[in-house]
Amino acid sequence: MVLKFLTIFIFLFQITYIYSLENGLARTPPMGWMTWQRFRCVTDCQNFPDSCISEKLIREMADRMADDGYLEAGYNYIIVDDCWLATKRDKDNRLQPDPVRFPNGIRALADYVHSKGLKFGIYEDYGTLTCGGYPGSIDHLELDAETFAEWTVDYLKLDGCYADIHEMDEGYPLMGHYLNKTNRQIVYSCSWPAYQEGTIQPNYTKIAEYCNLWRNYDDIDDNFGSLNDIIQWFASKQDNLSLVHGPGSWNDPDMLIIGNYGLSYGQSRAQMAIWSIMSAPLIMSVDLREIKPWHSEILLNKNLIAINQDKLGIMGKRFLVVNNVEIWKKTLENDKTAFVFFYPLPYGTPAVINVPLTELGLNKSEIYNIFETFTGQLVGQFKKGDLLKVRVEPSGSVFACWAESANFEQKPKSKSTLFKN
Repeated sequence: MVLKFLTIFIFLFQITYIYSLENGLARTPPMGWMTWQRFRCVTDCQNFPDSCISEKLIREMADRMADDGYLEAGYNYIIVDDCWLATKRDKDNRLQPDPVRFPNGIRALADYVHSKGLKFGIYEDYGTLTCGGYPGSIDHLELDAETFAEWTVDYLKLDGCYADIHEMDEGYPLMGHYLNKTNRQIVYSCSWPAYQEGTIQPNYTKIAEYCNLWRNYDDIDDNFGSLNDIIQWFASKQDNLSLVHGPGSWNDPDMLIIGNYGLSYGQSRAQMAIWSIMSAPLIMSVDLREIKPWHSEILLNKNLIAINQDKLGIMGKRFLVVNNVEIWKKTLENDKTAFVFFYPLPYGTPAVINVPLTELGLNKSEIYNIFETFTGQLVGQFKKGDLLKVRVEPSGSVFACWAESANFEQKPKSKSTLFKN
């Protein structure tokens, strides 16, 4: 009897070992650019030659990422979302791109992206069809994984349209197994829990074991209402989600929409600041050929990126609300702490609050230097019993800062940074 149970245990251990992702990737939140939110499923290249999903679009975005500072800042993945496929598989049941929009094929496109120092990502769907109605992967998981590896894909987003949500608990790990089997390092982004939330409880422990990152909730749209809805949803679930969040496994609140049409200056700053506090993937979806300077300044802010990419990988949380101002907090390396004060209400008057440093959890040192995150400017030097006065504009703006221990003898710098030169 003991031998029987030992045999069963070994068998189950082998299954877990074989199927677990364990690819060593995404030790910090992935950063990059994706087609979907800005360019959706535009396939009419005759009427929309500059915005249709095509190799031309991807090459031009790769050029901008490499030449305009995004790659240098850490945005190193360029990901083609839905609608790149031909409507049918080839005679050998292999995926193939639309021959008109991708005349040179995916491998040639990946080679071009790689030549720019970037990594190449692609989209598929676990179901019978993609969300846009193109061939899905459910009956061809291993073949598709092999195809992606042959194309030198570095990142796979696997969506969940036209699939049974009850089968995802087996299907998504199986695709991860086939990706590992190719021996190519491919970041694995799952939409698994996003389709289960609201119907069945996702098993986040299992999801974190088999995926590098995963979409939890609704797609983001290009407006503040959608952005704030996502922020509030994550705040309401943060205690459970943070347990499975960290190096190699990330909750994904969806793309950065900074630089499109729907966010104000303050709201754009808010998304970047809160995504950084949450250690969320920073995946832009914007036309980098037309982006305004102030948009790119937000996306390229080195202090915010440093907060996001902090090696501890802690998921920052909303831990306090004072007069409708939400206070988000994240512990960083080297005994530093980042904060975001977020005021989502549409009132006409800025909120002014006074918060004791002790209520912010700043009570280990006698003295703290506090710096504003966007500029790095010194806010002030404070004793742990002092009040921090914060002013935040309404309708989705933020005040962002970080605190670090100090001492009386050392005069604080007028400006500091969180990033390493």
